[in-house]
Amino acid sequence: MMKRITDMIVSLIAIICFSWLYVIIALFVRLKLGSPVIFTQPRPGLNGKVFHVYKFRTMTDEQDVNGDLLPDAERLTAFGKLLRKLSLDELPQLWNILKGDMSFVGPRPLLVEYVSLYNERQARRHEVRPGITGWAQVNGRNAISWEQKFEYDVWYVENQSFLLDMKIFFLTIKKVFVSEGISQEGQATMKKFTGSK
Repeated sequence: MMKRITDMIVSLIAIICFSWLYVIIALFVRLKLGSPVIFTQPRPGLNGKVFHVYKFRTMTDEQDVNGDLLPDAERLTAFGKLLRKLSLDELPQLWNILKGDMSFVGPRPLLVEYVSLYNERQARRHEVRPGITGWAQVNGRNAISWEQKFEYDVWYVENQSFLLDMKIFFLTIKKVFVSEGISQEGQATMKKFTGSK
């Protein structure tokens, strides 16, 4: 309950304080990438309940000759890469936190299609609200394997505390400045999860 109250208060203050930044980023996204400025996608949250996550758009809608979208790595622009490098594309998720869909710290919300692929232990990542950052993000982010990422997520579920959240928060700031683990080699982020062996 205290974590939820803290999330609400801090997210509201952050939205007010960064309102000017929202406007600037939105204008640049509109000019460089078009509309919609905000990218929304269904993601599973606490107890697997699906919600729509908000992000600033970072990719174009370029298609191949058959009308299919090009791979993410080809649609990710230099401007989009900069937004991801600085984690500015995640700013709209402050609204998700205010609404109660997310928390500042917790396992990252992944694709709905992954839920059926989790084993029993991996599914425990949904026992807490997903976060903008988490234990997996400060221990490799997208540069580690899915299995490692899920193990970090479950470890967080089993060991969460106020002090751990503070540690993750400050480690996240460091990671943003040094730009570590943003993507796997040759990927816009990382390969799709297809299940653990």
